[in-house]
Amino acid sequence: MKVKTKDLLTINELSKHELLEIIENAIKLKKDLKKGISKPLLKNKTLAMIFQKPSTRTRVSFETGMFQMGGHALNLSADDLQLKRGETIEDTAKTLSRYVDLIMARVYSHDEVEILAKNATVPVINGLSDSFHPCQILADLMTIKEKKKKLSGLKIAWIGDGNNVCNSMIYGCAKVSIDINIATPKGYEPNLNIIKESKKFIDIQLLGNPELAVKNADVVVTDTFVSIHHQATDRAKDFLPYFQVNSNLMKKANHDAIFLHCLPAKRGQEVTSEVLDGPQSVIWDEAENRLHAQKALMALLLQV
Repeated sequence: MKVKTKDLLTINELSKHELLEIIENAIKLKKDLKKGISKPLLKNKTLAMIFQKPSTRTRVSFETGMFQMGGHALNLSADDLQLKRGETIEDTAKTLSRYVDLIMARVYSHDEVEILAKNATVPVINGLSDSFHPCQILADLMTIKEKKKKLSGLKIAWIGDGNNVCNSMIYGCAKVSIDINIATPKGYEPNLNIIKESKKFIDIQLLGNPELAVKNADVVVTDTFVSIHHQATDRAKDFLPYFQVNSNLMKKANHDAIFLHCLPAKRGQEVTSEVLDGPQSVIWDEAENRLHAQKALMALLLQV
């Protein structure tokens, strides 16, 4: 039996070389696509996509990416699988491994994608869990590299909830030598073990003041306060108005700072429309880059 290649459950599983390879290859694949150059690197390959929750960018980028690279993607909701009727994740992983070349899963609990990976004999990609969102950070770092022409030596300001995307951003920054300031309300900090681990490689500041966090920042990032993981709609009261990214806050960052948001955005909450639609926003390039980063990731995991 062929030895299983690595999974991507967190950014930390990638070496710095692998991460940079994905980013550079993604940029190249994007340029090739604009020129009409097609590379069927994943011809005759099949991706199983398991979705426990709704998705726009993750589903469309993976499905389109497989199509553009000559492969095929299967969209499997929780209702489509025998998981709903009690089949174990272990048995599902072993079964799918006999049919497909890759599995991508968007799950509620990170434990579930870990169990899936442990029992699958094909690479497993975390398409989002309650703890991490590594695919988003691949696109974010690709976007930063496109706009800033470098990664090492930059400073990111994260404003808002220290959530799954923030955890992955910290790991990503540590891999490519980007310092990060994180401004969250008390009690909403990212995983402290991830911070402790990553502080060995970069400067990380945990702050309660967004204005201090954005000082000298090259990139300002936020995410929704109330995600699909949180049913309580009153969560936003802990963030507003202080942790909102608006034009006044952006002015306190570097004059050429760019703004990132993984989307979907709740306009008027974590960020104003003035910033989302403003000249410093690169959110649509960032969203598009999910497609190219996904393609480069799958090529790396399948060693093509």
